[in-house]
Order: sequence, then C-alpha cells, then structure tokens
Amino acid sequence: MPLLIFLLASLVLAISVYAIERSQEESRHAELDQTAMAITTALERRADANAAYLRADAALLTTQADITGSNFRRLVAELGLGIDFPGGDGIGWAQRVPRDEIAGFEKTMAHEYPGGVRIYPTLPPDRPYAIPVTFLHPDSSRNRRAIGFDMFSEPARRTAMIAAEENERPFASGKVILMQEGERAAPGFLIYMPVFTREAPTRQLRGYIYAPFNAQDFLDSALRFESSGDFNFRLYDHAIAPERLLAEMHGTNADGAIVTRALSIVGRRWILEVRAADRHALSTQSLLTLLSGLLIVCLLLVVARLLTQQAVEARQAVSWLEQQSSIRASLTRELNHRVKNTLANVLSIVALTRRRATDLDSFAEGLDGRIRALSATHDLLTQSEWGATPIRAVIEVELAPYAKAGEHHLNLSGPDVELAPNDALSLGLAIHELATNAAKYGALSTAGGKVAVSWYRLSDTLARIEWVEAGGPPVIQAETPRGFGTELIEKIVAHELGNPVDLRFELHGVECTLTVPVRAPSDFELRARRAARPLGE
Repeated sequence: MPLLIFLLASLVLAISVYAIERSQEESRHAELDQTAMAITTALERRADANAAYLRADAALLTTQADITGSNFRRLVAELGLGIDFPGGDGIGWAQRVPRDEIAGFEKTMAHEYPGGVRIYPTLPPDRPYAIPVTFLHPDSSRNRRAIGFDMFSEPARRTAMIAAEENERPFASGKVILMQEGERAAPGFLIYMPVFTREAPTRQLRGYIYAPFNAQDFLDSALRFESSGDFNFRLYDHAIAPERLLAEMHGTNADGAIVTRALSIVGRRWILEVRAADRHALSTQSLLTLLSGLLIVCLLLVVARLLTQQAVEARQAVSWLEQQSSIRASLTRELNHRVKNTLANVLSIVALTRRRATDLDSFAEGLDGRIRALSATHDLLTQSEWGATPIRAVIEVELAPYAKAGEHHLNLSGPDVELAPNDALSLGLAIHELATNAAKYGALSTAGGKVAVSWYRLSDTLARIEWVEAGGPPVIQAETPRGFGTELIEKIVAHELGNPVDLRFELHGVECTLTVPVRAPSDFELRARRAARPLGE
C-alpha cells in the first residue's frame, strides 16, 4: 500500500511537471512567434520609410534640369533634415551615361572630385550605357570608394534597377557587397528609385537615386527598439541557405524551437529565422513544483508506512492473542488430561500399596516414596514446559539420591532420545521402583554395588532401556517374593507404555528391559514453541 500510494503520487507529480513544462513551452513558442512578428514588422517599416524618402527625393530630382553635386546635396539635406535612415549608409545618385558620353561625364566629374573619376569596370561592347555611382551623401572618404562604380555591371544590382525602371517604383536588390565596404566585405543591399525626364512622350531614364544598406546594421536597427529576449536571429535573402545569409544576431547559445517569417523588403522577399534557446533543465516553476511535490510524496509515504505498519502490528497482535487463547484452551485440556492420568496413577499406587502393606507405617512409607517419584518426574516435566523430556534426565533424577552417596557405581549410556510427558512419568515410576528394590535387596544395598542403565533406539518410534544390577547380594529365585514393585512395573508401567516389561531376577542381580514409544516432537512441543514466540512474529 505505501508503494502504491508513492507511485500514484509520483505519477500525479510527473503529470503536473509535464503540464507546467508544456505550458511553459507553449508560452515560449508564442513569445517566439510574437518576437518574430515584431522584428519582421520593424524591418518592413524601416525599409518602407526609406523607400518613401527615395520617392520624395526622386520627385525633386525630376524637377532639376541638371543634377550637380551641390544641388544634389542641397536637395537631400533639405528633404532629410532631421531624418535618420536606420541602418543606411546614406543616399546616392547614379546617373545613366550612354557610351558616347562617358568621356564627357568623366571630365565633368573631375570638377566635383579632385583627382578625377573614372567609370569602372570597363563598359562591355554589348551594353549601350553605364550607371555609375555619381554622388553619395554623406561625402566621406569611405563613400568615395564607390564613386565611379558601374552598378549596372553587377547582376544583383542590375536586376533591381531594371525592376525599378519597369515598375517606376522603389525596388530592393538581392545580397551584395557594398563597394564602400572595402576589405570588410560585409553583406548589404540597395534600394533603387528611378528618376525620369519630365518630357513626354520622350520620357527617358535619367538615373537612380538609391540608398545603400549594411545588412547587419539594418537588422541591429530593428532589434534596437524591439525586445529580442535570448533569441537568435538570422536574416536571409529570398531563401534559407548559408550563401544567402545577410545578417545574424546571437542572443544565446540557442538550439531550440525555430520560427520563420517571410517579409517583403521593397519588392524583395526576405526570410527571418528566429531560434529560441533549448532549455535542458526544468523551469523555475517546474523545479519548485517538483521539489515541493517530492516533499509531499515523501511525507505521504512516511504516513502511509506508519499507518500500514500500525495496521500490520494490530493484525499481528490480534493473531497472537488468538494463538494465546488457543494455546490456553489446549493447555487447559491437556492439564485436565494430565491431572486425570496422575490421579489414576496415584489411585493405582494407593490401592496396590494398601493391598501389600502389613501395617500403617509400611503403607505410609511405600506411598511416600512412590508419590515423591511422581513429583520428581513432574518437576522435570515442568522444567521442560511439558515438552519432550530426555531419557537420561528421567533416569538421573530418580538415581540422584544414590549417586550422591558415593558408595555405588552408576553407569548411564545411550543416545539422545526424548519421551512424551506420559511416557516420562511411567518410566520415572519404573526406575524409582527398580532403584528402591535395589536399595533394599540388590546392588544398591551394599557398598561397591553396580547399576548399569543403557538405552538405544529400536526404530524411529521405539526405544529400549535395559537395567542391569551387579555386585549386590546373590538373588535366590525361589526365595524372591513378587512384591508391590514387581507388580507395579509389570502391570501399571507396562500398561502405560503400551509394551510388555521383561523383569528377571538373575543370580548376580535384577535385570529389567523396558520398551518405550518415541513420539514426534511436534506432537507435544507446539505449546513450547508458541510460548517462546515473541509478539509480532
């Protein structure tokens, strides 16, 4: 029962922790999705804002008859007064230069930039015009690296410019390396807005006003005002592939759930990938729940164990009391039986003693000795709690008075054989009579007399005891009267033992052979074992 309670409580605790972790994971995924949406919106908003600035600049440049460095910078400054281009590298003008006007363009640019400007790379024969970087605001040494670069010569830029011209609206390029980056070679992109002449129907492309962007700075500008948490961000151009990676930001060693969002950056498809950290450990709430739950489970286990142990002890106590009651009933019945047998033996002894007695003194003397023999054997049986009693113990008790005198030789030999209580009483009475007879007439009546008592097993259920006297007065068979002792042994003892007694009066002394039953200890030791069993076993 305690184990079952522990398992059930542990199961409930495990389900609770799993539910908390599942809820935390769903909340985490929702936060991840919300963050991806916020960053996507921020990126699109910044790109659209830049495209709007380019539209406005394009509208102003359309009104200019001639676009020079000074009026370009003035117009950009007026329009962009107090306006920041987050993540941008400024605003540039790229003029359309036909092949036959390249020399004049380079000559004019020499007045704008000391040292002159040359269009590079060289215009291929199959292309009628170039679109070089003409002006780039702010005018810095970094931005001047890009002056003169023919952007129409590079496929990613050319594709965006053609799309912008055809749609007459801003268009973003794919992943490029900005010329002003130099050796840094950081990925970037450009947004182009075409500028046309005002005349119609001969409306022609004059060039492009554009905004270059460092992709990493552009991503950082969006994350600066949005909660990025501990997520990782990767920005890809058109498709997720290592070679299309524009920018990334590491918030942590994230290798958990991923959310991807497609976004449109001024006509160009980008993909934002947001990855959360993979939590290898339980959340704080789960840990608190687990620890408190384990404490409660352990307390339940202890309480259940105590209650179960108390119930087991109560059942054992009831069982022990029932056993004791049964033992008392059995002992009462057995005691009644023993008392009846003892009284029957006493009555038989009294009757035989009275029949053989010639006067009151001889009657009292004979009765006293035999009752004492019964009492000695009773004491022996009481010490063994009326269990099995060894043959040697019964014989030693009855011969003890003669062994203490030191004038006789007593020799007892035999294996360990135990008798039932009734058989021990009968044997004790027989040995008493043989010893009394030997003390009056036989080997125990003279100094130096010898009595040898030996026993051995005949089978698993029978044992034989032999009494042999020697060294006493010679026995004359014809003159030996059959007294009370002889009659007691041959009648009462033989009847109680259930086997005949062989009593012989030889010349050298009395010899007696008794056959006694050997019973299984379980027949009479149950009481002793139960009495010795402690409470709770």
